[in-house]
Amino acid sequence: MVLPGKSATRSWRHWRRGPELSVPFASTDVEDANRRFLLYGMLPLWVVPAVADWWMHRRTRIEHTTGTKESVVHALMMTEAGIPVAMGLLARVNPLVLSVMGGSAAAHSATALYDVTLATEKREVRPIEQHIHSFLEVLPLAGIAFTGCLYADEVRAALRGGRRPDDWKLLPKDRPLSAGYLAGLGVVIGAGVVLPYAEELRRCVRARRAS
Repeated sequence: MVLPGKSATRSWRHWRRGPELSVPFASTDVEDANRRFLLYGMLPLWVVPAVADWWMHRRTRIEHTTGTKESVVHALMMTEAGIPVAMGLLARVNPLVLSVMGGSAAAHSATALYDVTLATEKREVRPIEQHIHSFLEVLPLAGIAFTGCLYADEVRAALRGGRRPDDWKLLPKDRPLSAGYLAGLGVVIGAGVVLPYAEELRRCVRARRAS
């Protein structure tokens, strides 16, 4: 893995200068449909099971059972999912980005298994919560699968170890997503993921201090 050098750093300084990526809604082209699904379907709707899971934690009073320990694990899983999502939205998809996505998905799955093991020891994990977990676990894998279909040439390059100078550099997209889309998605994620789980962690910390 090659960290961003001078050329990469210079590229990020001007990352908004390229023409914005257009995602036509009326197009029936497979690539356009794939990209629409990722950008306007899966990513925004990811917050639905996230909020539902937060509500289940609140309903079972997580602050008085597994408490801060499990809440920190939730923050870790959000980080494991958030880093590859941010890279996919902002950076050029190349073998480096695909490798980070794959590694993050594996780490997320392992952490999710630990999370459920931790939770079932000290609080009730109802069948509906387990079902919600199934969505949260499969969505990162689905995201990687659809991204791999969009960038099949980069997947092939990654499997061959990468042969181009930029394969293992973190570079901005040649055609960035619109600022409006990125801002809107940021608001959705902030309101549907960051704030609820920050509230959960705060509640757990307060309960721990009061005990």
